[in-house]
Amino acid sequence: MLLERGSLLNNRYRIIEILGQGGMGSVYRAVDENLSVDVAVKDNLFTTEEYARQFRREAVLLATLRHPNLPRVTDHFVIDGQGQYLVMDYIEGEDLRQRMDRVGLISEEEVIIVGAAICDALTYLSSCNPPIVHRDIKPGNVRISPQGHVYLVDFGLAKDLKTQQTTTTGARAMTPGYSPPEQYGTARTDQRTDIYSLGATLYAALTGTIPEDALSRAVDHIELTSIRKYNGRVTKRLVSVVEKALDIRPDGRFQNADEFKQALLNAGSPSQRNLAEYVVAPPPSVPLKPAPKDHVRIPADIVENFPYSGGEVPPALPPNGGIQLPGTFPNSRPVPRSSQGRLWQLALLVLLLTILAVVLFTVNPAIADSFMGRLFNYSNIVPPFIRTGTVMETFEATQLSQTPVFVVAGNTATPTLAMILSDTPVPVLTITLTPKPTRTPLPTSTNTAIATPSFTPTLSSTPTLLPTFTGSGSGQIAFASDRRYGLPQIWLMDVNGKNARQLTSIKEGACQPIWSPDGKQMIFISPCDRNKEVYQTAAMFLIPDVDAEKIELIPLPTAPGGDYDPNWSADGSKIAFTSIRESASPRIYEMNLADKTVKVLTSLYHRDSQPAWFPNGTGLAYSEDNIFSQIVTTTLDEGVSNLLRPTADGFSDVHPAWSPDGNAIMFTRYPPKDKPPYLVAVNLTTNDGKLIPQNLRKEVPVYSASVPMREAKYSPDGVWVAFETWGKGGNHDIAIMTSNGSSFQILTTDGPRSDFDPSWRP
Repeated sequence: MLLERGSLLNNRYRIIEILGQGGMGSVYRAVDENLSVDVAVKDNLFTTEEYARQFRREAVLLATLRHPNLPRVTDHFVIDGQGQYLVMDYIEGEDLRQRMDRVGLISEEEVIIVGAAICDALTYLSSCNPPIVHRDIKPGNVRISPQGHVYLVDFGLAKDLKTQQTTTTGARAMTPGYSPPEQYGTARTDQRTDIYSLGATLYAALTGTIPEDALSRAVDHIELTSIRKYNGRVTKRLVSVVEKALDIRPDGRFQNADEFKQALLNAGSPSQRNLAEYVVAPPPSVPLKPAPKDHVRIPADIVENFPYSGGEVPPALPPNGGIQLPGTFPNSRPVPRSSQGRLWQLALLVLLLTILAVVLFTVNPAIADSFMGRLFNYSNIVPPFIRTGTVMETFEATQLSQTPVFVVAGNTATPTLAMILSDTPVPVLTITLTPKPTRTPLPTSTNTAIATPSFTPTLSSTPTLLPTFTGSGSGQIAFASDRRYGLPQIWLMDVNGKNARQLTSIKEGACQPIWSPDGKQMIFISPCDRNKEVYQTAAMFLIPDVDAEKIELIPLPTAPGGDYDPNWSADGSKIAFTSIRESASPRIYEMNLADKTVKVLTSLYHRDSQPAWFPNGTGLAYSEDNIFSQIVTTTLDEGVSNLLRPTADGFSDVHPAWSPDGNAIMFTRYPPKDKPPYLVAVNLTTNDGKLIPQNLRKEVPVYSASVPMREAKYSPDGVWVAFETWGKGGNHDIAIMTSNGSSFQILTTDGPRSDFDPSWRP
């Protein structure tokens, strides 16, 4: 039974589309509604003991793997009477079979890169304890992401080499043309089995033809047709390498994947032998329908937030000829043929919505704007960058070649965008901001205790107790909000929720503000369309002086992939951040702000994110994703990493935040079964300052079961925390309470909008 689109699986995974269907089950693309990331869901609808055991083995094998060319399992569960389900990374893009259908024969250069990337994955699999054999390498299981990264997917037939018993299903499972003779049961499979299958995959890519079946070659003495008979342009060196991998005798093949990889690289050009990363040309994106050639008039109240003057939008830029940002929204997908017959239904829906919008505007323009903003910002069928009254282009990612400068001043807006091609002058972006509010310093509070909460928070917008501070700026909170025209921007408000003003007007959206230790500078990321865990294609931007009359937005050096989760060190000299610039697995990096040099801080084979500096600057706390996320602390000088505290199965701990004195960490905990997230604090030291051993640390929940809370940040004096919360109506707000869980107050009450990523100003 196929899962329906839009259905919610296990109270967590919203099914988007079916990706493939086979004899044992189907694979779906879904959205993890807890973490706001796309995932692939594989089901096993056969409930026999043999199939169930094989499916469980696949989950166990994949859960242990950490390599940039392999997917990662994040969940496994059973629904009684329905089936087993495996949740793993969703790899956007195309598989090698689809690429062959699209372009025909794959070039020799790309075949070498694909082969080298898969060999890296196989070398890693062979180094596992016990070693793992994939046993199902074929074009359909080699996937290429939008960034050109190569992945080996689908471990349904994998086994470890210490397993003495071969499964019945596994013994019968093979793919003619891609499986070697031993996989038919003539001998035991090992690493050389995968080398044969990879050789057959590269043979098919070079020739467009599946090689002769291995069993027929072994039994009936049928010869392998030479690659050059199908494609005479392939060099003899590469032909000999691929055909050696296809030897029907295991002893005649390459004996390990690294040997195969070196032979492939030696058969290529000299430049390929020294590649630091094996990346091929990414799949083509499908461009949106271009904007009309004639200029489009924009309502006057939108002009101040749109980076064009005169209230008009220029026509859409030509493909690859427009100004570019370091990231982009996902391009629209082509309409499947099976859906084209129902396009009239969509047209009717659009007509009805248009009529409704006109009626609402006639009655109350504010209601109409709110309705259309919510509809087009959160709809699953309309891209988030299509908003009422505006026309927006899409942009392709590019390597930065210059340092564009953004200047905020005056009351007019000049035509400009953020990133440029290398042969284009540096642009200037002019944005209108509201006047800076006057801040009055307040007395200081000194309570820093963390205790178990003894209250049930009540959602209220009328504060009864507010934080008090001394010093410049410490009575303010920066946050992200989509309260104006759909996409999030950076806002600043007083700690009582008043005097909110908009700091950015970037049409790709902005979020994740973080203050410098002196409270004068700020770093944030863009593009940002909503609050989520991974921001592919995002880059970091610096505001050197938030209080200046003319605010500069300076992009920090970036690289293709995505930089996000910035966190400033206590001395203000560097930032830690998450990036997927070197692999599909996020890692923690450090940028020196003086010379903009970047170095990696965490391992290649982990998924690490959300760094938070120790208050003394000697190390980091961060979230490490290993099926379920856990908080890890690491000292940079000594290179020693420790788990903050073991997390119960099914729970995920994310977004750590240090108390200013360094004695406690607060983080967000996601329970299983779609329960709301809540905040947890862990004391690290005793009253006399001694470090508490890991197994003796006590977790202090700071939450009410009826009130979701996540992504807390401590106030400068450590007494208060700010965080994101929401109720049944779906309105996400910024709230505060004391760090021991009292005086819960909501600060933002701006209607059906989303406010998130709070950051206290030092």
